[in-house]
Amino acid sequence: MLATRDEVSEMMQQTSFEAYKVIRRSGDVVAFEPGKISLALSKAFIAVQGGEAGASASVRELIAALTQSVVQALMRRKPEGGAIHIEDIQDQVELALMRSGEHDVARAYVLYREEHARQRAARHEPEVHHALNVRYEDGSVRPLDLGRLKALIASSSLGFDSVVDQKILLDETLKNLYDGVPVEEVRKSVILSARALIEKDPAYSQVTARLLLDTLRREVIGEEASHEDMATRYAEVFPRLIKKGIEAELLDEKLALFDLAKLGAALDHGRDYQFGYLGLQTLYDRYFLHVDGTRIELPQVFFMRVAMGLALNEIDREARAIEFYNVLSTFDFMSSTPTLFNSGTRHSQLSSCYLTTVQDDLDGIFEAIKENALLSKYAGGLGNDWTPVRALGSHIKGTNGKSQGVVPFLKVVNDTAVAVNQGGKRKGAVCAYLETWHADIEEFLELRKNTGDDRRRTHDMNTANWIPDLFMKRVMEGGNWTLFSPAEVPDLHDKVGKAFEEAYTRYEEKAARGEMRVAKTMPALNLWRKILTMLFETGHPWITFKDPCNIRSPQQHMGVVHSSNLCTEITLNTNDQEIAVCNLGSVNLVNHIRDGKLDADKLARTVKTAMRMLDNVIDINFYPVRKARNANLKHRPVGLGIMGFQEALYLLRTPYASQAAVEFADESMELVCYHAYLASTELAAERGAYSSFKGSLWDRGILPKDSLKLLAAERGGYLEYDDSERLDWAALRARIKQHGMRNSNCVAIAPTATISNIVGVAASIEPTYQNLYVKSNLSGEFTVINEHLVNDLKARGLWDDVMISDLKYFDGSVSRIERIPQDLREIYATSFEMDPKWLVEAASRRQKWIDQAQSLNIYMAGASGKKLDELYKFAWVRGLKTTYYLRTLAATSAEKSTGQGGELNAVAVNAAPDAKFCAIDNPDCEACQ
Repeated sequence: MLATRDEVSEMMQQTSFEAYKVIRRSGDVVAFEPGKISLALSKAFIAVQGGEAGASASVRELIAALTQSVVQALMRRKPEGGAIHIEDIQDQVELALMRSGEHDVARAYVLYREEHARQRAARHEPEVHHALNVRYEDGSVRPLDLGRLKALIASSSLGFDSVVDQKILLDETLKNLYDGVPVEEVRKSVILSARALIEKDPAYSQVTARLLLDTLRREVIGEEASHEDMATRYAEVFPRLIKKGIEAELLDEKLALFDLAKLGAALDHGRDYQFGYLGLQTLYDRYFLHVDGTRIELPQVFFMRVAMGLALNEIDREARAIEFYNVLSTFDFMSSTPTLFNSGTRHSQLSSCYLTTVQDDLDGIFEAIKENALLSKYAGGLGNDWTPVRALGSHIKGTNGKSQGVVPFLKVVNDTAVAVNQGGKRKGAVCAYLETWHADIEEFLELRKNTGDDRRRTHDMNTANWIPDLFMKRVMEGGNWTLFSPAEVPDLHDKVGKAFEEAYTRYEEKAARGEMRVAKTMPALNLWRKILTMLFETGHPWITFKDPCNIRSPQQHMGVVHSSNLCTEITLNTNDQEIAVCNLGSVNLVNHIRDGKLDADKLARTVKTAMRMLDNVIDINFYPVRKARNANLKHRPVGLGIMGFQEALYLLRTPYASQAAVEFADESMELVCYHAYLASTELAAERGAYSSFKGSLWDRGILPKDSLKLLAAERGGYLEYDDSERLDWAALRARIKQHGMRNSNCVAIAPTATISNIVGVAASIEPTYQNLYVKSNLSGEFTVINEHLVNDLKARGLWDDVMISDLKYFDGSVSRIERIPQDLREIYATSFEMDPKWLVEAASRRQKWIDQAQSLNIYMAGASGKKLDELYKFAWVRGLKTTYYLRTLAATSAEKSTGQGGELNAVAVNAAPDAKFCAIDNPDCEACQ
């Protein structure tokens, strides 16, 4: 005997399986028993390895682990219980054997299944019993309405007749049903059956989404309604759903003042069919409002509710709400997650990012931690500047003792982020920043290590290194670097450029004379090496550059940028009286490509509407803390970004790793920024300039591109940038001089991980991660396949089951699939297959136009100290303000198997233990977007 059922049950901590049943091929339903999986595995091993396998302790342990793996895979597919077809169980057994490397046993198991299938066919045994009765919510039992099921599949396949096999989809659905099945299991079965086919063709992603819509309509409306019915039903149910939300005290009562009939008539049911499965499931799980677990929003109701919330203060509310609805529901522009969560609700916290500076006393430290908790509660991402807090060993005048430094307080910050998550919808997220001259910097670099004293580790928060230009010069020139406690060098925190350099040099001279309590001198190159080593080993701290963030800041007359935010794209001033706030949203570049080029006119219209929406957030927003409200109303910063950059390159037939892509990055960002700044000055003409406009770079006629000259003058070398431009910036300067700006800052490129999932495009400015993989996020696991690649392969007659197997085998890469033409290999090269300098070059072109920064992930295959050293120096010389994650290893890999196809988990998630990816989502961080 090998692993027994009792042993397996004990191993899985006595999990209860009462909610699960097994459907036999005859249609009979029996209890789910993991022990039978163990028994089947035992027989397979004995068949290949002989009877001695039964005496092997290692084989027994392996079978127990494989059983656990199979059971967990099945449970993930149906977390709430339900019936599982015997074939699905056997598919998972087969996959588990392959993944474990037991290829001989797996092959024997496959042959065993095929032989028994042949025997059943010879005996003419039916695979599925179709005479089914269904149990409905009211307790009644009626025959399965096969006609409606077929009609649903046909409607969901609309437009995909040439690729979707409706018969296979119907057969797979029926296979998982049994007599007396609850009606909700019927709905789940058809969705899961379509979902399992996504790897066959991307069209199945949209089909799955449409099937999910059918379930959603039933839940929200309370009765069956087809997609075709919604052409009239949307207008009918919209007022009722808004009123239901108000009555449930979820929605703002002001929404009832809108002309709901007019807005309902503007809803376009056809836009429901744009969604892919990942996008709609994400909305269903985390965005749609619900009362006692029952959703009260459909997709177009959701988008209109968000639009209404943003139009509350408009004079012609209905017209503006429809304008906002149109850019959201067509996916031309998408607001950030907090705005989508909360717009139109009673707690309309719509902002994405909050930046704080922590004061150097106990009251200030714990006030900052309290503020973190309040801001996180309503879905804000946090960036904390900890540089003012005195270092380890510094003198404490009030107690005549010595300080423990920054690190113990960061442990409290870490645990607060875990305890106070974002409204129960996703994990709390915070990033701590420390300047490179702070005496605690060496210990700060080690915060994310998995070794050492765990009381001085922060495993759940992010860290970033705020690096002054002087440090980079010392690294480049082989000079020394001295660490200080801010208690003894209080002015360094607020100085930048040449002023910082002069003050820092004076403090070094004092330290050399022995006049500083806390000071440590070392070769700058040694500290730089440790920075890069920790970045490689732990993915933190991120490398961000203090001086370009400040010298190019339009608001330098009002203070200092002391840190960036959680995702390194926001660069706003902070102090003890102001918490910087930024409101985000992103333009979908894919929707603005027409006839092989950017549609500049459409882009201008989208940006103009988007900037109005973002500006409205500032006045409507619910501010959890007073400091945030004061800062946001005073300076009115917003952050318009982009997403779908990679898909835009696909449409332009341009490889990411090319000069043409760099030029497109330049052209597209110039257009976005030009129209964003134009929209802001037009808003200023209508509504007035922001109150601190006087004295800003805007006021002085210095636009973001012009500020590069300021950086060059302060840095005194080490700056290389392209100075070209295409548009009439002189006319824009004159207009700003006349009307001012409505917003102190306008543009920032955020990661967009979640909202790009909703829209169904590549996140932000990211290159393609893999052409076929499984994405894991808070809504589950989703097969992601590159639709553009599939379409190109179809056009050349290359899309078939062999190609699917090849993509799996080569981890979603096309570079080693010989029958794919070279031009397609270049266009569809993945993130780890290109020189990361192309990413930096494109980012440098964007950065010259942007008044804030960009979330720039670095992908590097075969990382080494030399490569990291060269790349991050290159990023600094190219004028980048910040960088984000260093991704040195892929976080998932396509399963190298040759299954029969169609298995949902045929592409497996295999997180490498040293993969440098955000813990919240692989491979994309979705903590704040």
